[in-house]
Amino acid sequence: MDFDQDQQLDQTVHSLTDFIESGQDDQFMNRFTQLHDFEMGQVYAALPENIRGVAWRIMDDETLATVFDNLEIDQEDIVRLLAEMPPQRGANVLQKMFADNEADLMQAMNQRTVATYLSLMTKDEAQKIRRLIRYEDQTAGALMATEYLAVHQGATIEDVLGQVKKQAEDAESITYVYVVDDGHRLIGVASLRDLLIHPDDMTVDQITNTRVVSVKAGDDQRDVAQVVADYNFFSIPVTDDDGRLLGIVTVDDIVDVIDEEAREEYSGLAAVDVSDTDDSAWHSAVKRIPWLLSLLLLGLVTTFSVNAFESTIRQAPILAAFIPIIAGTAGNAGTQSLALAIRHFGTGSEKSGWKNLVSELISAAILAVVAGFVLGLIVMFWQGNDQLALTIALSIAIGIWLAALIAHAIPALFNKLNFDPAVINGPLVTTVCDWAALLVYFGLAAMMLDAFVGK
Repeated sequence: MDFDQDQQLDQTVHSLTDFIESGQDDQFMNRFTQLHDFEMGQVYAALPENIRGVAWRIMDDETLATVFDNLEIDQEDIVRLLAEMPPQRGANVLQKMFADNEADLMQAMNQRTVATYLSLMTKDEAQKIRRLIRYEDQTAGALMATEYLAVHQGATIEDVLGQVKKQAEDAESITYVYVVDDGHRLIGVASLRDLLIHPDDMTVDQITNTRVVSVKAGDDQRDVAQVVADYNFFSIPVTDDDGRLLGIVTVDDIVDVIDEEAREEYSGLAAVDVSDTDDSAWHSAVKRIPWLLSLLLLGLVTTFSVNAFESTIRQAPILAAFIPIIAGTAGNAGTQSLALAIRHFGTGSEKSGWKNLVSELISAAILAVVAGFVLGLIVMFWQGNDQLALTIALSIAIGIWLAALIAHAIPALFNKLNFDPAVINGPLVTTVCDWAALLVYFGLAAMMLDAFVGK
């Protein structure tokens, strides 16, 4: 959020607070309901607690449900906002929310709170939510909404449009109408446009696209996001193993998934949680200290490795001058390879893991030859020592290639073991690549010491 948006939010909160404090409830509601749904969530969360205590009392359940559907804060914070109301009012609001958002929110609650809200809901609503919260996190089942447009095969377009009008108010998306059989198995899909441009007496079967792309409830959210991105869908149906329609995943949820996955990948590469942008300096430092100290200790391994070649450096002090460039270049190459590897696995690249590895190693070999050749020439003209130049050139070339191997093989191994490669962090891989490159460097230097020291 930029400065102008912050200022506008503050002004809106201030004016709404004035309405509440001066007892102008109608003016408050008129101003509040004119806001965009997203802005409603922002403003409600920013209101002082005592003002919110009045605000939720004068809002109806539908307005509050819109607010809670659009709150862009941590789930735990949303739970606390809901807890400011009596349990029955909270249960009423939950029932008016979209089912996927309602289930996400209840998954962030403790079991006692969930049981309380479920006991205050209607029997059908409670059963629906129990089914949704049963799905594992980050799967299609956990993402899906159960408010969708579904009609039975054989119905006329006139009847279908009548059903669409009845269902549209509660549906999360009305772009597609799904056609099911008597067992609620998904048969096909028709767009709202198709329904509007064809005669009313035509049956929906005649315009139904039976080549339906769907996902299973247990599919990983990344796979679902990839399918939606590939086909440019506005929503995608979710079925069980028997093909029964369970719900839909809409494109707004896919955008959230992509954002979440991107944050996870970037957090891994940086070894810091980039989503905590509003965290205090103290809490940010406390959370980063363990990783920083771990990397510091791992960095000592590199220091000890260099110290082990102290006699080699003493005989050829010029070797010390190239430590930063050998280690730094290998670390940079490793970070690049790690980013590409995580991207390959995260987007479901068509290449197999082995093909990705071979492709990356070939690319690294080309980079290694170019970097080694350039640095070797520079050392040759600078020091006038062809053996030293050869040592430096071979060291940086092998270091780059080895860094690519390490940085690509580790996520490949994680993926093979069904662990998320995004948990691997960049600084850790960079430190390991530095260490490996310096071992190669001083190993070669020790072997070729006599050849270039005498020149």
